[in-house]
Amino acid sequence: MRRYIAVEGLIGAGKTTLCRLLQEHLGARLILEPADHNPFLEPYYADPERYAFPVQMFYLVTRWHQQDSIRQEELFSDVVVADYIFQKDRMFAEKTLDDRELELYDRFAGVLGTLAPKPDLLIYLEAPTEVLMKRIARRGMPGEHQITPEYLDDLRARYEVLLAEWSDCPLLRINNQDLDYADDPAGKRAILERVERALAGDMPPGPTGSDSDRQGQLFGAGG
Repeated sequence: MRRYIAVEGLIGAGKTTLCRLLQEHLGARLILEPADHNPFLEPYYADPERYAFPVQMFYLVTRWHQQDSIRQEELFSDVVVADYIFQKDRMFAEKTLDDRELELYDRFAGVLGTLAPKPDLLIYLEAPTEVLMKRIARRGMPGEHQITPEYLDDLRARYEVLLAEWSDCPLLRINNQDLDYADDPAGKRAILERVERALAGDMPPGPTGSDSDRQGQLFGAGG
């Protein structure tokens, strides 16, 4: 049986690190959102009003090409791991575009969204804003020095709205704060075991599979 796992979370939550770990452990096909190749991203951080629409349309088109490749059966491996869900694109568009731009965006995104494949498991990584800010500063990626705590808090609120209505697949929320699963073997084993249990249907109690009470100090990474 083919499985499609999506990993989500705020900037610096450790999405890419977890995706690469799952790729290695499960022999998965890895799909990463095209942040490094968006020529409008760094200018956007400096001048959001001017560059919001081109940066958003670049993401929409590129993300759709990636999602379409997932949708095509002949390109599947047994497991596919992606560091985003397609619905994320609309969430960012709503935040960054004005009304006229958003209307134009929706004409394209509305059609594409109905065709996007649904994951079998969505993992949402969580961490306090101050932790995320430290990770962002430590990794020093171009343009990210413009990110503020207020920007992250606003995105967090938008994610919560999205996740509150999420019904496409099981949702596993992991409080990602303290333990390093990038370098610590015990941390790697712990998070891999948790994901494997979730894939097998063993979800933590609660409607969204929250680990925040039982394992709030268990998981953490940069990247």
